[in-house]
Amino acid sequence: MRRTAVTLAASLAASLALLAGGVAVAPTAPAASTPAAAAAPAGGGVTARDACLASVPDPGGTAPVEICYTIFKPARASARRPVPMVMHSHGWGGQRAEQAEVQAYLDAGYGVLTFDQRGFGESGGHAHVENPALEGRDVRALVGVVARLPWVRQDGPGDPRLGAVGGSYGGGYQYLGAFELLRTRGTPVFDALVPQITWHDLSQSLAPNGVVRTEWALALSAASLLSDALPPTVYKALIEGAALGVWPDGSIPGTEDMVRFFRKNGPKWHVDRGRRLDIPMLLGQGTTDGLFPLEQGFRNWRSAMTARARERSIFVGYNGGHVLPAILPAGTSADTDPCSRKLAGGDFEKLSVRFLDHVLRGRPTSLRGFGRMHLATPGDRCTTITSPAANTTRKVGTVATLTGVGTPLSYPVAAGPIRVAGTPYLTGQMTALGVQNRAFYGLAVGTSPLDARLVQNNVLPIDEPAPVLGERRRVALPSVAVDVPKGQNLYLMVTPVSDTFLVMGSRLPGVVTIEDTVVHLPVVGR
Repeated sequence: MRRTAVTLAASLAASLALLAGGVAVAPTAPAASTPAAAAAPAGGGVTARDACLASVPDPGGTAPVEICYTIFKPARASARRPVPMVMHSHGWGGQRAEQAEVQAYLDAGYGVLTFDQRGFGESGGHAHVENPALEGRDVRALVGVVARLPWVRQDGPGDPRLGAVGGSYGGGYQYLGAFELLRTRGTPVFDALVPQITWHDLSQSLAPNGVVRTEWALALSAASLLSDALPPTVYKALIEGAALGVWPDGSIPGTEDMVRFFRKNGPKWHVDRGRRLDIPMLLGQGTTDGLFPLEQGFRNWRSAMTARARERSIFVGYNGGHVLPAILPAGTSADTDPCSRKLAGGDFEKLSVRFLDHVLRGRPTSLRGFGRMHLATPGDRCTTITSPAANTTRKVGTVATLTGVGTPLSYPVAAGPIRVAGTPYLTGQMTALGVQNRAFYGLAVGTSPLDARLVQNNVLPIDEPAPVLGERRRVALPSVAVDVPKGQNLYLMVTPVSDTFLVMGSRLPGVVTIEDTVVHLPVVGR
């Protein structure tokens, strides 16, 4: 019987594409695939075959872990007419796709392999969040399955013509598989990736500057507890983080080390070792994503691929992703994708099919926008940039906020009309005389400080554990894409508390002041 994932509530179900922690183990050879059921008609001339393969044991165990999958073969595929394959997997708490969920790729003539990741669906073991020694071996074994299918187009021995799709956790396996194949074989094998709303650095995503995104950490824990998807040490670490107000790094005796758990689990680990993927990608990232924000996609675009690959790739930011209501500070809501509409005349899935047709089949698709980043604004406009770097400065003066308690304050930065798209930051001289000084910073738009609302719902924290007196600081601000209309203003918002970082503010009241503040903005059309 297929094991189903547990969700908190229907309102959170679409947002629980979260993550877990993992530990590295020495790789062992996977066992042979288990016998598969006979292929069965699946509708529209498509045949489906379910099977499982035996992969490496979980840490501390000796029994191979079964990884289960379904292969959909399109009607006309054969050894004489081989077709490219698209690999798919699910978000956190999910399971492999039914035919209807991948029908667009089957209709386009692709075969599809969709699989349950370790710890989910029918697959065994615990989830270790795309750990190279575990999930990495799983993906590599699945690529081997595809390479042995006689009706799949092959570019060489063990090298199928292969693309990959999926969002969040289903984007994480794509980077993992391509980087691990690059590391072990010298080639990524995947010919195209379409990762959506996924991460570059798990620790920085879950706990920027060591301050935990509590809402998402709690959702992670709740979504996994009853289905036993996570290793017990991860639950212990989440409790420790909430109790101590810090991201557990093992520095306190007896506590877990989440930094070590997540060290290898994302593109950053490979990038830090000099690896780059030289394959085309269609990157989709949520501009309003509160778990894997826009900046995580920017980092993958800038560092996870070669310059040549970027020239053949497209970045799309849409209003959506992992989204929970932004109440304190108050944010805005939007759920639109004007850039996919502009580039492909439809949604991101339609854009994905056209992108794969262009890369995997070499078909003339009239697709445009390569080598650039296309970002949705809350007003449903698409703005295109070549770099997210700041290019303009605005002097703000003194910026001060209470810590621990208080309400958000907004400081004028620029009058509209102005378009900002990319990654802003601020610099200045910081003074904070307390201990564990924390505050949260972001950009806001409004007609006055009283009605200013947070741009795309994100803030980022500062964490000063000891007193500071007039020390120069560079403070990161969330990446954004926003049009500030005439009659409204762009503000720097600073708040002592944030619902995303629930109970992660300063434990003691105090004041943080930044003097000679300069906000550095990525302004479009200066």
